[in-house]
Order: sequence, then C-alpha cells, then structure tokens
Amino acid sequence: MKHQATPYLTFDGNAREALEYYKEVFEGEILGIQTFGEADYPTPREVDDRIMHAQFKKDHLFIMVSDAFPGQSIEVGNHISLALEMESEEEIQKLYHALSQRGSVLMELQDTFWGAKFAKVKDCFGVIGDLNYTKS
Repeated sequence: MKHQATPYLTFDGNAREALEYYKEVFEGEILGIQTFGEADYPTPREVDDRIMHAQFKKDHLFIMVSDAFPGQSIEVGNHISLALEMESEEEIQKLYHALSQRGSVLMELQDTFWGAKFAKVKDCFGVIGDLNYTKS
C-alpha cells in the first residue's frame, strides 16, 4: 500500500457543518471541497450542494469527509471507513477479491471519473474499506 490508512467520515447532509466544527476545534484547514453538483457524475439536483469529497488537515491529523451518496443510509457505525490507496492494479484486484470473499461488496471494483479504479467493501468484521488505485 502507498500510505497509512486514512479515516473517511460520511455524513447525512451535514458534512460541511462537521468540517467547520473540526476546523474550529482542531484549528486546522479544510482542503479541496468538491460538491456532487461539481462532479462529472449523474446525481439528483437536490444533492448538488452536498459534499462529495473534502479533506481536513491539522499537522499529522488528516481525514477525508463526504455526505452520503443519494440513497445511502447513514447510521453510527457505518459512517466511518478506511481509505486505502493501492500501488498497482494487481494490488487492488487482489485485495478486493480477498476482502469480498468473506465480506460484502458495497460498490463493485470499477473505473471512475476521477481517473482511478475504486471499490467499497465491508469485511467479515464490518470494517468498510474504500479501495483506490489512481491510474498514472
């Protein structure tokens, strides 16, 4: 793997409020907010202002944040995942296959509009992994 696992927090429409809260509490900075409306991906107009992806940083603290995808149910326990960046297409294929054997696939491994291969898998212990391999 390329980096340490990164916590990814998903909110039910209040990601922007959470980011502002973390900014105030930790005195950090919000990086690169992208809304669903700005993304080159078909989503309902009512979620255009919701955050599709953002980052927060303060010294060594780094988290990624989004609002739930339309139709996704958010409950305490399923709103945190580990973002894992792979070094190769072979590595993401292998990890996706291994995790999905005893776990469940939340999003099939696929090419994305952001230039990566991506999948979301819940392992047999309920831990959700966001698997990403950024293509060169």
